[in-house]
Amino acid sequence: MGAETPAIEMRNIVKRFPGVIANDHVTFTARAGEVHALLGENGAGKTTLMNILYGLYHPDEGDIYVHGRRVTIHSPRDAIALGIGMVHQHFMLVHSHTVAENAVLGLAGTPFLRPAQSVREQIVALSERYRWHINPDAYIWQLSAGEQQRVEILKALLRGARVLILDEPTSMLTPGEARQLFAVMRQMAAEGRTVIFISHKLEEVMEVSDRVTVLRRGRVVGTVATRDTSPHELARMMVGREVLFRLEKKPVQRGEVVLRLEGVTALNDLNLPALKEVSLDVHAGEIVGIAGVAGNGQKELVEVITGLRPVIQGRIFLDGEEITNRDARFIGKRGVAHVPEDRVHMGVVPNLSVAENLILKYYDTPSFARGWFLDLQAVTTFAQQKVKEYQIRTPTVHTPVKLLSGGNIQRLILARELAFQPRLVVAAHPTSGLDVGAMEHVRQLLLRQREEGAAILLVSEDLDEVLELSDRVAVMFGGRIVGVVDASEADVEAIGAMMAGLNTTAEAAA
Repeated sequence: MGAETPAIEMRNIVKRFPGVIANDHVTFTARAGEVHALLGENGAGKTTLMNILYGLYHPDEGDIYVHGRRVTIHSPRDAIALGIGMVHQHFMLVHSHTVAENAVLGLAGTPFLRPAQSVREQIVALSERYRWHINPDAYIWQLSAGEQQRVEILKALLRGARVLILDEPTSMLTPGEARQLFAVMRQMAAEGRTVIFISHKLEEVMEVSDRVTVLRRGRVVGTVATRDTSPHELARMMVGREVLFRLEKKPVQRGEVVLRLEGVTALNDLNLPALKEVSLDVHAGEIVGIAGVAGNGQKELVEVITGLRPVIQGRIFLDGEEITNRDARFIGKRGVAHVPEDRVHMGVVPNLSVAENLILKYYDTPSFARGWFLDLQAVTTFAQQKVKEYQIRTPTVHTPVKLLSGGNIQRLILARELAFQPRLVVAAHPTSGLDVGAMEHVRQLLLRQREEGAAILLVSEDLDEVLELSDRVAVMFGGRIVGVVDASEADVEAIGAMMAGLNTTAEAAA
């Protein structure tokens, strides 16, 4: 597989940002005809390295070779001219334009009049080759996330990409779309292209890659042939220690009811019914997991509990006190911790420092306030303690949060929300997008809160995670809770049927 001269060779690449060395003398080689995975924890330097290869960043030190020739890549235009294409995690498409119009943007050699017509046949031909069935005249806003990703790949291929970089390519895909993508990646490698994909998901790396390069804290730990390694070995390389794939859940005595919902009904953002007479209890010392396909009311359930969405019918109680339609600040002051699904836009203020974000809920309490003024020493001391306790990787507590990786932002949110022994923890997709080490840490934190007597409502689309962490599982379909089962006796097939609305006979637990 591949020629003697590598398709891509990056030698001793160094990239520094204020207070951080993102890439520390990284050497990386990818061959023609292979799928090469770039694996590492959040913040390990994977995307930075590929952004350098694509010309979005300039290395402070090091050399880049493309097919044996030393090159200087000043911009993505230079990278494209060298046959390098990149599909970013968040797609860069104009939603009001068609597929063909997006494909032709910036494409050299297109005619002035009716430029989109010039690429229609090429789009159809590429679609047929990879069995994608993309309509060149469809508008981007009409396409699913998987279809939009295919348009991004088509754009790169139309520009002559022989090296294709995919940044976290499955983060927005369904399992079926991910399998289709893997088949195309293998086909592209068989055609002699180089496919480099950035990931932190061990299972997909094992499934589709030929070789794996592992980064940890900006350095290369090693490059291995996928057939010669295992998920446990890759996890150890990623985090520098053994990772527990199965967490030990201690038996805990269930206490009194902390959260109670009685016949709660609420509307979604389009003023259509999203929650329909939902009733549910969550007790102290237990985790109740919410299972369901996205869009069946989970988002709205979290929001009505945390004071972010009004209830139009029914009541919500916290420790016996009614909190229906009280605001988020009131509910937070009553001991409700909220780990939101959108950690960047709802969980933190990106331009504020780590320390400032850690006290967002408590800045006006005696712990940090002296009259009208903050006790800056108390704030700094608290922040330094939480950074150490929750393993938040940051140059200092005064670093803006926007410079942290997703995993470290999640650790920060958990540090803040769990700081003062919450009565109720509402965790929405708490491990989504995290690497295996960060997942393990987050799950351990939730189990520790359970042992300390908190009531926990866990919303996750990862059914394995729900079953592993929860004491009881409530299944949502069509805005209703269609069954509640004991997690220790749960039947995956039965839960799957309930998630699809096929079986609603499971009895709700008391």
